[in-house]
Amino acid sequence: MTSFCVRRAGIRCTGWVLVPALLLLALPAAAHVIDADLSKLSRTQIFWTYIQLGFTHILPLGFDHILFIVSLYILEPKLKPVLFQATAFTVAHSITLGLAMYGLIRPPSSVVEPIIALSILFVALENIITTKLSPWRLAIVFGFGLIHGMGFASALTGLGLPKKDYFGSLISFNVGVELGQVTIILLCWLLIGRWAADRPWYRARVVVPVSIVIGLVAAYWTVDRLLV
Repeated sequence: MTSFCVRRAGIRCTGWVLVPALLLLALPAAAHVIDADLSKLSRTQIFWTYIQLGFTHILPLGFDHILFIVSLYILEPKLKPVLFQATAFTVAHSITLGLAMYGLIRPPSSVVEPIIALSILFVALENIITTKLSPWRLAIVFGFGLIHGMGFASALTGLGLPKKDYFGSLISFNVGVELGQVTIILLCWLLIGRWAADRPWYRARVVVPVSIVIGLVAAYWTVDRLLV
């Protein structure tokens, strides 16, 4: 995930090699498909089906959500701070996803999708401007989670939820989303945070270049979604 420059002092890391990988995230993804008759599935089978749907909505299909989680992680690349943020994000998106799926709110995707892109841009810019995690980021992440939940709802609405276990499948989808987010966090920790977090060059070689690329992708998405 990173390029390596071998020096006498050890191995130094740069985030610039992430540029092509992150730019690929701007490409369109395949849509969710349920290749089964839900009416014929047991509750256990429905549970696992929607966990898988939630997971794949993040990995590999949720490019914007992947960038959001990566942006949250890299500023302070330790597990505890980002897991707190991920928890706030999950609680928030679960609220709006549930409200939307039960028809209590009907957010237009033409508004939600550009705001999701703006949320990614905001976090990327914050990473560039600030040098450490601010206490108020949890509140911001929670607010963005409410918006992202509406985005999850638009994807899930196209698939529908089985009448025989509507609430259970909704919870299962959220569990799958959370597992996808935790997987991204753990991958970032293994590839970057575990060994590079305390290096003096970490911010200059990872945080800033990666945040610039994510910000550019998010800015492109924002304009593109506003013009649709």
